Amino acid sequence: MKEIYNIHHHKNMNENSENLPNGSSGGTGNVGIPNVNDLNTNGTNKNTIVIDNQPKRRVSIISDPAHEGRSSVGAYDNPAYEQNPRRKISQTSVHSHTEIGPVRRKSILVNAGHDKESDDGSLHSYDNRPYRSSALDTLNAKIAQHQQSQSNYSSNVEESWLYTFCLKCRGEETTPSWEPPHWQKLFPYPLCPSFRQFARILVLILIGVLLWITAFVIIGDSAAPGGQLFSLVVLAVAANFGGYLISLTTLPRLIGMLLVGILFQNVGWTNLEGDFSIVTAHLRKFALTIILIRAGLEMEPEAFKKVYKTILKLGIIPWIVECIIIGVTSHFFLDLPWVWAFLLGSIIAAVSPAVVVPCLFRLRTKGYGVAKGIPTLIIAVAGIDDALSVAVFGIISSVMFSDRGLGYQISQAPVCIIGGLAFGVVWGYIARFFPEKGDPYVVPMRTIMLFAGGLVAIYGSEEIGYEGAGPLAAVFAAFVSNLFWCKQGWEVEDNPVSTAFEIFWMIFEPILFGITGSTVKINELDPDIVSVGVGCIIGAAVLRILCTAGIAFGDRLNVKEKFFVALSWMSKATVQAALGPVALKNLDANATESEKHYAYVVQTIAVLSIVLTAPLGAILISVSGTKLLTKTRQPQITEGWRRSHRPSIRDISIIDEEEEREDPEIPEDKETADNTQTNTHIPPFTLSSYNK
Repeated sequence: MKEIYNIHHHKNMNENSENLPNGSSGGTGNVGIPNVNDLNTNGTNKNTIVIDNQPKRRVSIISDPAHEGRSSVGAYDNPAYEQNPRRKISQTSVHSHTEIGPVRRKSILVNAGHDKESDDGSLHSYDNRPYRSSALDTLNAKIAQHQQSQSNYSSNVEESWLYTFCLKCRGEETTPSWEPPHWQKLFPYPLCPSFRQFARILVLILIGVLLWITAFVIIGDSAAPGGQLFSLVVLAVAANFGGYLISLTTLPRLIGMLLVGILFQNVGWTNLEGDFSIVTAHLRKFALTIILIRAGLEMEPEAFKKVYKTILKLGIIPWIVECIIIGVTSHFFLDLPWVWAFLLGSIIAAVSPAVVVPCLFRLRTKGYGVAKGIPTLIIAVAGIDDALSVAVFGIISSVMFSDRGLGYQISQAPVCIIGGLAFGVVWGYIARFFPEKGDPYVVPMRTIMLFAGGLVAIYGSEEIGYEGAGPLAAVFAAFVSNLFWCKQGWEVEDNPVSTAFEIFWMIFEPILFGITGSTVKINELDPDIVSVGVGCIIGAAVLRILCTAGIAFGDRLNVKEKFFVALSWMSKATVQAALGPVALKNLDANATESEKHYAYVVQTIAVLSIVLTAPLGAILISVSGTKLLTKTRQPQITEGWRRSHRPSIRDISIIDEEEEREDPEIPEDKETADNTQTNTHIPPFTLSSYNK
């Protein structure tokens, strides 16, 4: 049934509607079009049109002339057909234009091939009255359903493991990046790498290819495919990729690098033995020099004065306990001579900052343990621990592999300690004046000078027969240099020389752990050595944990925090990878079979300590940190950690901590307090006062 409506002006319509009962309209027929009162949300009656999940029909009663801005608003008529200022009710009305003006034309979608229900409309109910929907209503409903399905699909994709994995691979960019205009269309986010990542990988590939061509022209067959140098390069690249994959699981990168080296060796993809072992030995010394210099650059002398008792107590005593336990157990259970047993103990007792630093960084950013400086304390002690291990190893190895007299062996300890400290102080004092601090090339020159001094200390001490002096000299040269550079205005966290050595470590880390993994031949492993060695490592780690927790008195740490600190120092990696194969490489052609067996046992136990404790230590730190440490609600500023994830020990506050606090309070701002006092006479704002 067709109805004809007399549409009056907006004002007249409101006046007439007041005399009508609820639910009736101003027209002559009973149709399902709500009147103005139905749309008034302030009234007592609220009617809503529900048409089988179809969008609500909106009826405008605005009588203003159509203008350009109205074309973009939903439910407004097309201004192209609006020649009369008076509005029509809907697009389906069939009023005579002689009475109320030109009738709005039907949509071109009406006869566009839709089904009969879409063309003729469908009958629905509104307040028990029939209501006829148009083809546009059906089309809008289908569009809404399609958008809803697309939204559900997008939500499912974002919750999938593939989306999460790709998002983790993309990482976070700290600076704005440029992309070609159509990059996102061809390589959507985050399923594909960003243009910056793609460009970085492409540049590294081009650099590698160019360097390989140059090396092939100079060296020859060794750099050709199948040569030992080529195998080393492939191993380093694969180890870096393996470390990247492992890092996506939040485990340390070095685990993946070590596993790739083991895989390459046992599959037969690499051969670094024979004369080429000399090259790998030198690469280990380069990596060791970088490790020691980085440890020295992270210590600040002014803070060391405040906490040196804690550093020495928690760093030296647990190290001595673990070294003795490894020495005793390996002597009785692995049949190593005492000197070989304590050589192994000096290697295993070292803690790896490469494992604990990333885990502690994540805990620190979440606020766990920062009130007492626990993450920073652990890292600072780990640096001292590494220097001590390398120095003692050098002293013992000098005694073992030297045929000099008893006087020389007795002089090893004092000469190595005094000589190493003296060289470090002198070299650091020279770095204070040379190069001049205002030189525009001061950063690269200081970096090269410090690295060259460390190499001279390592190689020079080995050449003169006092191998233990070199590691101490490298650490203290970096320590003293950093002392003077800080007085000249550099910050420990923003030391550009430290940043340069981080880049060096990025290059040498996959080489070091790839080479270390390639020394493991699974088919040649002795099951007895492996089983007994694992038992020795676990026993020493447990006793060290108990010792650390027992001696951490007077440092204002509760029982849970003491055990967390002790658990953090069970991870082994860097020093074990650098020093484990050294004993075997130091044997000459006249070495006996027994000595070769002892060196093999030392190397095997060192690699086992990495495989066993590095992933376990990382997991324990991440899991137990949230359970054993107190979380601070105060937001943490981590700029100092963002550069290297290794802060200075100047952040340690457990010695000066007066009491345990869950949430350290921020000092009250004086300006805020003054403003509060000034505005106390102003009454508080309320809704009632606003209505008045």
